[in-house]
Amino acid sequence: MSKPKILVQLDSDAQASVFDGVVAVDAGVEQLFRHGGVELSQVRDLVYGAMFTRGPDELRNTAVFVGGSDVSAGESILAQVRQCFFGPMRVSVMLDSNGANTTAAAAVLAAAKHVPLKGAQALVLAATGPVGSRVVRLLAGDGAHVRVASRNRERAEAVARSVAEKVNSPVLQACEVVSPGGLAQALEGVQILIAAGAPGVELLSAAARRGCRELAVAIDLSAVPPLGLAGIEMTDRARERDGAIAYGAIGVGGTKMKIHKAAIQQLFQSNDQVLDADEIYQIGKQLSP
Repeated sequence: MSKPKILVQLDSDAQASVFDGVVAVDAGVEQLFRHGGVELSQVRDLVYGAMFTRGPDELRNTAVFVGGSDVSAGESILAQVRQCFFGPMRVSVMLDSNGANTTAAAAVLAAAKHVPLKGAQALVLAATGPVGSRVVRLLAGDGAHVRVASRNRERAEAVARSVAEKVNSPVLQACEVVSPGGLAQALEGVQILIAAGAPGVELLSAAARRGCRELAVAIDLSAVPPLGLAGIEMTDRARERDGAIAYGAIGVGGTKMKIHKAAIQQLFQSNDQVLDADEIYQIGKQLSP
């Protein structure tokens, strides 16, 4: 008789995410252990508790999910989790703090439905944030020519360098978009536009978006008005707007949820998986359109 599927939820926030817990149950998790306010010093004992209660041949039925609103804290927790593993004593682990990995994967997959990514000209606004930097990474990994846009050139250049170290021969260009001239230059010839800014911050006017003659798809990942791309609604899903296909945050959300559930389910296929941005993106690619 197989052991029940147990997911240990390690959340950097004081209260573990109810959203992530519900998705886990809907994905087939049978026992959910939720831990909020997790600090790095606590990770080892929590992971050891998950690892040492089952034999190596049963550990595929135990997994760890790292969440919370702070992506940097989540990345540190993930690194600490991985340090706990040795030999056959390990469990699969997934990182999706603030939904950054699943959201980025869903956004890039939406763009890929309408524009072949290899060789495409793509612009990511607010590209230095946790979601934006992952969008850059996934686009570049599939061969897009990515413009990494930020109000701070040094931060944009840092993201471009970081992605270049992980992706084979990406074409990356850091863009500072403080001035109207800088933004206009970044928009020139763009086919794919993805806005990954903070909630309630408009990054591009409707008039400026309409002026992008080559634009084929525009995706806004903000769900709090005013949205990042003016003139796009959060519920837009493959809707034609001003000659381009538009997606809003809710329009991308359905795919994000499918990816999230599929990734949770994949954790229990073996005990040696680490699901970060690239791995979660590949899971999304395997889902039915």
